[in-house]
Amino acid sequence: MAISMTPAAADRVRSFLANRGKGLGLRLGLRTSGCSGMAYVLEFVDDLNDDDELYTIDGVNIIIDAKSFIYLQGIELDFIKEGLNEGFQFNNPNAKGECGCGESFTV
Repeated sequence: MAISMTPAAADRVRSFLANRGKGLGLRLGLRTSGCSGMAYVLEFVDDLNDDDELYTIDGVNIIIDAKSFIYLQGIELDFIKEGLNEGFQFNNPNAKGECGCGESFTV
């Protein structure tokens, strides 16, 4: 499979969508940002765009646009809790480096 998601991430996305009360799934994409060049973007999706690819993983729809897919192929989306901190973690085999603060990466 081109992308994967841990059970913890799938549970968290399902919870977000249930609280929102609508939505087709979650978009995983990229934007130009930070000192390394690219940053991950997560947002709700209500309608698909023409260049979107839809992946259903553990009952959760993940949507990736064609431009982002080149850099996200093979990625694993995880959700971690460490003490009071929690958030999504991106395990991307294409990332060659990250900035010091972890906000952005380079390929």
